[in-house]
Amino acid sequence: MIKTYISHHPLEGRVPLEPGIRAVDHLEVPRRQAIVAIMALDGEEAAVAAGLAAVSELSVRFAGPGEWLAVSPSETPDSLQRNLSLLLAEAACIFDQSDGRVVLRLSGPNVRRILAKGVATDLHPSVFASGTSSNVLCGHVSVNLARTGENEFELIVMRSFAESLFDDLRLMGREFDLSADFSG
Repeated sequence: MIKTYISHHPLEGRVPLEPGIRAVDHLEVPRRQAIVAIMALDGEEAAVAAGLAAVSELSVRFAGPGEWLAVSPSETPDSLQRNLSLLLAEAACIFDQSDGRVVLRLSGPNVRRILAKGVATDLHPSVFASGTSSNVLCGHVSVNLARTGENEFELIVMRSFAESLFDDLRLMGREFDLSADFSG
């Protein structure tokens, strides 16, 4: 017997399929984002960082020494991996992570107060500026946290922990009537 694999988003059972009333504090789950991991080869960290800085339509997040995550809402995973492989040629290894990671976008005036319940990192704008990213624990789940706007953060989590993180964020945001839905 042949079974056809049908890919589905890991949060399909948790996130309302129909958008409801959007509260001022909101958890948005993009259905599809191209995500690649970039690992600089020995001695090539500066060249890779400079190459990534030259790509303006790409959101690049620090993931560790000589390691970055690149996120694109507009490119396909194949094209993002191909374009970065051409750009960084012999300086880095590029791995598609689109099916293995999930992006959660948290926004609103209380976003720092919500995240403070589970993240032991100072999120004050003077410390964690827009464009900053870091690997942190949110509760018990390892995430890459990036500040993407004045009151907006994105969390990238491994697919297998997406439900747990989603449930934790909903619980952390309950006092602020945090709403949630899919986008894209």
